Amino acid sequence: MRRLNPRIRLPRFLNRCFPSAIWRASVETKEVFLTFDDGPVPEVTPWVLDLLKKEDIKACFFCVGENVKRHPDVYRWVLREGHQVGNHTFNHLQGLKTKDPAFLSNVEKASQYINSCLFRPPHGWMRRSQYEQLSLTYTVVMWDIISGDYRKELTPKDVIKNVLKTVRPGSIIVFHDSIKAQKNLEVALPVIIRKLKRKGYSFGKLTENNRQMKMAI
Repeated sequence: MRRLNPRIRLPRFLNRCFPSAIWRASVETKEVFLTFDDGPVPEVTPWVLDLLKKEDIKACFFCVGENVKRHPDVYRWVLREGHQVGNHTFNHLQGLKTKDPAFLSNVEKASQYINSCLFRPPHGWMRRSQYEQLSLTYTVVMWDIISGDYRKELTPKDVIKNVLKTVRPGSIIVFHDSIKAQKNLEVALPVIIRKLKRKGYSFGKLTENNRQMKMAI
């Protein structure tokens, strides 16, 4: 049976729901942006850091506050390597399933451990009211491509295909430095980086000022 690919890009109507969120960067060169969600965890994040150092790439890690509290040494390692970090809530809460006060409080709790003006909602979903409140303080960063590395029914080959078939200049690509994604990530990520470099892509850093990084659809 043919494997089903995940939804690589979020529904277009969300662009209208979150109008000032960053989905894809407006760039003049073949530049893409690697992001990693759900860490840091000692089983996976150090491996990612070693690979990025070897490839001379900086990325943005959207961290779960609870994981930062549990593994502060790994979080400090991310910072020492010069990578960016972003707030991904304290308990990986999905906004649509959480009332506004609890969701906003959870983001605030995470901010006690994660010093960043960048925010990404878990699963890419939150209520419009939550977005409007958070966008007063944060630059909300979504994505252009989600690799699907966390999907158990996908193979590393599927993940590689998901990224390489849909990448374009300015793409913000989501991977996960999580145990759930580890099997696919450790095979697919080095291949994707190598192939993107061969295609002439470079790897950029997100700006924390959404007025400098324009949204491109």
